[in-house]
Amino acid sequence: MLYRRPFATEWEELSLERAMDMVAERVKRARDEHWETTNEEGKPLNRTLAIASLGGATLDNEENYLIKKLFTALGVIQVENQARI
Repeated sequence: MLYRRPFATEWEELSLERAMDMVAERVKRARDEHWETTNEEGKPLNRTLAIASLGGATLDNEENYLIKKLFTALGVIQVENQARI
């Protein structure tokens, strides 16, 4: 897997395991930094607006279902999937 660090001019090779760890770290950091526990009235929210998911019609129903479950478990509420015709 190839990765180019911000402002770098060269690509570097990463293992799949390292790339997956980097994605997981960034998702966790974004979720933690923007987590909303309650609103101004004290009502529970338990969500983050810092992450969103856009799915395409190339995914089947099972894949869309699993993606929706994953993001819902992470507290993401902005999940959209394009419907198949």
